Amino acid sequence: MTEKRIPTEEQIAIIKALSEGTVKPKRAPIIKTPADYGLEYEDIFFPALDGVPLEAWFIPADSDKLIICNHPMTMNRYGFPGHLDPWKQFNDIEVDFNKVYKALHNAGYNVLTYDMRNHGRSGAAHGGVASVGLNEWRDVAGAMVYVQRHDKLKKMTVGLFNPCAGGNAAMVAMTKCPELFEDVKAFVCPQPSSMNIGMKEIATLQGVGDFMDELDQEQIKLGGYANADMSAHHYAANVKVPTFIIQVKDDIWTKPEDVQTTFDLLTIEDKKLFWVEGTTKRFDGYNYFGENPEQMIEFFDERMQ
Repeated sequence: MTEKRIPTEEQIAIIKALSEGTVKPKRAPIIKTPADYGLEYEDIFFPALDGVPLEAWFIPADSDKLIICNHPMTMNRYGFPGHLDPWKQFNDIEVDFNKVYKALHNAGYNVLTYDMRNHGRSGAAHGGVASVGLNEWRDVAGAMVYVQRHDKLKKMTVGLFNPCAGGNAAMVAMTKCPELFEDVKAFVCPQPSSMNIGMKEIATLQGVGDFMDELDQEQIKLGGYANADMSAHHYAANVKVPTFIIQVKDDIWTKPEDVQTTFDLLTIEDKKLFWVEGTTKRFDGYNYFGENPEQMIEFFDERMQ
């Protein structure tokens, strides 16, 4: 019988820091807006399904097509200021989703993009706890309710752009409130995640990969969830919307089989998977469609006639 390893004091400090960063990530500032890309937009707000106030931008276009967007954990509707301290200590790549909105607008799409709870300028909830979709699904559902009750937006054909934790949240929402998504035509989902796999890789890089039970316990003590609970695998089979997933293939923060499993679990026939190659940096995947929008636009165009 193998004796269970006990973490050192230094490893305990790393476990606590990783858990704190996962459960209660520091809010990133909004340092750019669509106006920086020549886009007119409106500041709007609406409630999540449970009433948490969500801050949003609406970018109008001359069409009857709408893409609803959210964002990964640690980010906001602008993206992530990885070129600035202290955020570059976490990841030194700036993510700017305004480039995605610009590409969508140029292709004729209206855009609604919002900060999820505990991120950006939206309201706080659950003591500031982030849950990679387990609570944030209520924000996705709230955005759908807002659109379906809006005099103008309810008449539009709808697609979703939901990366990473935002994609997980959409999958949870589609599981819990499938009726809200019956008319959604397309779902673009960069890098959906399973925290038990991602955190294992990150913890290993930090020298504490043998202590996943301790990481789970620390996260639960902080009001969060065990890593295995925060996975797209539990919800992918309930996605009934045509889905396009991309993933950095050699991402050092995860393993390709995680996203491959999520893709394989999708029961819909209309699905697409694209591997981003030539980098090991996860955040390059978040920037991919801003720099290379062609496949995204084609996917939306073909399904949102």
